[in-house]
Amino acid sequence: MHRDTAIEAIDVVKDYGSGENAVHALRGVNVAFERGKFTAIMGPSGSGKSTLMHTLAGLDSVSHGKVVFSGFDITSMNDTDLTMLRRHRIGFIFQSFNLLPMFTAKQNILMPLTLSGGKVDKQWFRMLTQTLGLKDRLEHRPNELSGGQQQRVAIARALITKPDVVFADEPTGNLDSVSSAEVLGFLKKSVTDFGQTIIMVTHDAVAASYADRAIVFADGNIVADEANPNPDRMNDLLMQERRRSLTQQTVTAQVNSALLR
Repeated sequence: MHRDTAIEAIDVVKDYGSGENAVHALRGVNVAFERGKFTAIMGPSGSGKSTLMHTLAGLDSVSHGKVVFSGFDITSMNDTDLTMLRRHRIGFIFQSFNLLPMFTAKQNILMPLTLSGGKVDKQWFRMLTQTLGLKDRLEHRPNELSGGQQQRVAIARALITKPDVVFADEPTGNLDSVSSAEVLGFLKKSVTDFGQTIIMVTHDAVAASYADRAIVFADGNIVADEANPNPDRMNDLLMQERRRSLTQQTVTAQVNSALLR
């Protein structure tokens, strides 16, 4: 593992089920993510992009291969070690925000430290909330915040522990275009200003254009790896994969129909 690599998948296979009903979600994936970079993972529904994120984050096991996180093989860790890893060294941002409604924005941001018994770095907290434009919203509860503000709280919560890697799962999926641009701008800023490593799963080519790199998934394999992605190029790649997938489905249906005659 190169010293500038934050996390790496090596020959990762993930199967669900067995026999004829087996689903091959990941088919021997090899990919490394550079420290301090923003990477987008794209692909059609069912392509394996979310499965890859879940295996990288230790939320799902692998069928074969390994995931190396900061030099540690997390596929050999037990549940307790994985929980501690996620609590202290990984941040998560979700599409649905996952904020606790009974707590204020400040309490939600500090929740990872509250759970782990960690000490609050007050300077880091002030920097985060000021950068994210939350300084005047810290005593508000989630239902008193806009969608964009709620997602900014979720970003601050993901960054408060200074994690090695932040995983963002469709972070703009529930936001309008203005709020989406705002949130993606803050994610990019956390990379450029704080040196954060971010891995984002998205179906949105515009969202992917904020990243330093975009990986396109199809049928459990990486089919494209683009530096400095732009929306038009990413849309073209996604459309190619959708057309190829539809063609393959049509051929399979025709073959099955012919076999049944």
